[in-house]
Amino acid sequence: MSAPLQIGLVLFPKVTQLDFTGPLQVFSSIPGAKVHLIWKRIEPVASDSVMMLTPTVSFADCPQLDVICVPGGLGIDDMINDEEMLAFLRQQAEGAQYVTSVCTGSLVLGAAGLLRGYRAATHWTAMDFLSAFGAIPTKTRVCIDRNRITGGGVTAGIDFALTLVSQLVDRKTAEAIQLRIEYNPAPPFNAGSPDTAPAEVLAFMKERIAPGQARRGEMIARAAARSA
Repeated sequence: MSAPLQIGLVLFPKVTQLDFTGPLQVFSSIPGAKVHLIWKRIEPVASDSVMMLTPTVSFADCPQLDVICVPGGLGIDDMINDEEMLAFLRQQAEGAQYVTSVCTGSLVLGAAGLLRGYRAATHWTAMDFLSAFGAIPTKTRVCIDRNRITGGGVTAGIDFALTLVSQLVDRKTAEAIQLRIEYNPAPPFNAGSPDTAPAEVLAFMKERIAPGQARRGEMIARAAARSA
């Protein structure tokens, strides 16, 4: 009898819960898989919404994972310079079958030195930051480059997870999970990408996120200098 797949999603303060709860639902449907929610300590972690999250295992007690996944969120600005987080990712990456992320989680993988020379996807607001870590920004919903699989922004986490299941198990299993969760998106508006959103909506969003983008740029520069 083969050992169960060990899949881990990393938590951190101000994580975007949908970045990992979509993949979590998909991964939890893999027959026999063991899914972990990981943080430095077993204590409640605040997401970037009202939801509080409870890790299931600490960094120290986490088994070797077959899949390590880093979600994104506002908290990645701190995580890209958090040596404990980066060291944990490097350690797990050595033995993992797949090193993955959703949304801006790719920036944390980059800061850990795990995307140098790899194509990677991320949230549209973070695309320009990936190259600071030697990654090759790739504008796609899901990006596969060898054993690095990265998803685009937030809702792309479900696409990413289904794609990964097809790699880990097979397409039939992935399609069965898609059917089970009735993942059949039909958004009410065509504003989910900067390429399709109305110009005034895009301008509004860019103005709204400008202060955060400036802060993120400073943190990226600091992290890139440390990893160089």
